[in-house]
Amino acid sequence: MDTVLVIEDDKDISSLLSLHLKDMGFVCECVAEGPAGLKKALAGKYELIVLDLMLPGMDGLEICKRLRKEKSRTPIMMLTAKSEELDKVLGLELGADDYLTKPFSVREFSARVKAIMRRMHPTDGDAGTTGATKIQAGNLSIDREKRKVLLEGKAVELTAKEFDLLLLFASNPGRVYSRQQLLDLVWGYQFDGYDHTVNSHINRLRSKIERDPAKPDYIQTVWGVGYRFAEQE
Repeated sequence: MDTVLVIEDDKDISSLLSLHLKDMGFVCECVAEGPAGLKKALAGKYELIVLDLMLPGMDGLEICKRLRKEKSRTPIMMLTAKSEELDKVLGLELGADDYLTKPFSVREFSARVKAIMRRMHPTDGDAGTTGATKIQAGNLSIDREKRKVLLEGKAVELTAKEFDLLLLFASNPGRVYSRQQLLDLVWGYQFDGYDHTVNSHINRLRSKIERDPAKPDYIQTVWGVGYRFAEQE
């Protein structure tokens, strides 16, 4: 069975999330401290990490940063308080896949988890990602089922969001997407005011797949509109 790691120091919230994750068919492991949570996240294999922002010993932003630095591609859902707007932005730019603002309903939590799982394991009917199992664009090879990317035959380590962005672009070469469209399609719902999060992810993606990120061959900027994936000759 798939396992979800919950790093949350509030025992009531942790127990509630654990209960509903089990109802959804997951095995749930709970940790109440930051350093122990990071250690467990790095050592284990999880379908999802639910990460509270404020934790004893090490905060959620630092955990997220370290996980992405270690090339962990496990989706991260961050839990924040209403007053932590700046931290939400930082969390998304550091590589978190989603966030929930406390207090939240169990129904909303369940819906967000299901949305993340759909993006991680897309079906042929998922919007924006239909088509061939493998996509070849120049020296770039994308395997949608294995969620693997090769550049000149060498593996490229991408986060879940970076892969989703690349897959969307490569599945629709030449199509121009605004930042808001990318937020809607890749993050799964409205993130009004978070356009810079798209910019940050695209900059990191370019640094991994482009020969010269300042003069990209694949992900091109359409000034005043957004981005597109170059059509291959």
